[in-house]
Amino acid sequence: MKKRLRKSMILIVFVTLIITCGCTTWVMYRQTMDVIRKDMAQEAAYIRRTVELFGTEHLQQMDRVERRTRVTLIDSDGTVQYDSQKSKVKENHAGRKEVVEAKAHGEGTDVRRSRSLGNEMMYYAVLLENGQILRVSKNMDTVLQTSLKILPAMGAVGALMFLVAAALSQWQVKKLIRPINHMDLEHPLENQIYEELVPLLESLDRRNKEKEEAEKIRREFSANVSHELKTPLTSISGYAELMERGMVKKEDVERFSGRIYHEARRLITLIHDMMKLSHLDEGGSEMEKEPVDLMEIAKETAERLKPLADRKGITLEVLGETAAFTGIRMVLEEMLFNLCENAIKYNREGGKVTVLTGSSEEELFLQVKDTGIGIREEDQERVFERFYRVDKSRSKESGGTGLGLSIVKHGALVHEGRICLQSREGTGTRIRITFPKNK
Repeated sequence: MKKRLRKSMILIVFVTLIITCGCTTWVMYRQTMDVIRKDMAQEAAYIRRTVELFGTEHLQQMDRVERRTRVTLIDSDGTVQYDSQKSKVKENHAGRKEVVEAKAHGEGTDVRRSRSLGNEMMYYAVLLENGQILRVSKNMDTVLQTSLKILPAMGAVGALMFLVAAALSQWQVKKLIRPINHMDLEHPLENQIYEELVPLLESLDRRNKEKEEAEKIRREFSANVSHELKTPLTSISGYAELMERGMVKKEDVERFSGRIYHEARRLITLIHDMMKLSHLDEGGSEMEKEPVDLMEIAKETAERLKPLADRKGITLEVLGETAAFTGIRMVLEEMLFNLCENAIKYNREGGKVTVLTGSSEEELFLQVKDTGIGIREEDQERVFERFYRVDKSRSKESGGTGLGLSIVKHGALVHEGRICLQSREGTGTRIRITFPKNK
């Protein structure tokens, strides 16, 4: 970055010097031309007045005084009557630009290369009272040479300025880069630095916070996974060890085997849920989308959970209308199953769970409402976190893994859906998920 900044600044200085030298030379040339033109106008006015008073015979006497100025007398038809340079070329001058302008406006000017002298000349012509044209001209090559003479001096000054600019650019680049090199990237917003870098620092600060949050979630997840895996494994290991050592009575073997089986199933369920979450975290890229109907999925889920609802005396009903779109059927089934299962598990005896599906012009919705124990307001923002349990003791009794609502949340994200939770403690809970219609 330092080299690029330094090169850019040196290039800017170099181009600026070249342009400045060129513009200065051009301005000096133009100014010199204007001065000469004014002088020629005054000289022509003086010569015209003399010719009008004393005649054309005084032209030769005047030429002896000022030899650097060429004087030409031209008839109205363009014939050259007198030329102080005594040029052998006797072309008709009626079509010359300065002559034409003098006839039309009383005076005319032109700059061109003289055919007879081979030099760049400035011509100034005035109309006399008798209709003749008096023209004076001067060699302009000396003007250009004079302008070019300053170029070496300007080059020397430019070279000196270039060296100074290179040194200053190196110093300035170091000064500009120093605050950037000493930025505290761990605390971006605490840096006192250029205003243009504030959006970058804010972005870094957001990323740092996201990384910290992700690291916190990772640590919590690791701790929760370790804890959740350790509990069933400890139970399995303990029961198996007692049976291996023959410390279990024959009548207790069946009970111990049942406990081992129960804990193993719990362990398998936990691992299965973690794998589901892993797939959903990757955006469900390995799962194919297909046409699905939320009403159909709701009815199938109700049939699967009917035995559980009957055991608890819960009424489970499905209402609404067809809501068809393209989605991942397996994920949607798992989402609805988890919502309904929670609604049954955390409901009161004799309670009710209502599943509602439907659609509007822009979206479809899936809603599960229960008359259960409800969720405390301070817990509502965290119930979709992994392994978060509102009532840990009751969750253990019901066999939950703490990942059900996390699967619901990530499943909704895969389908670009939104979750709305409304709950009052002791009254019940309503969870509504809306999905955008397929375009």
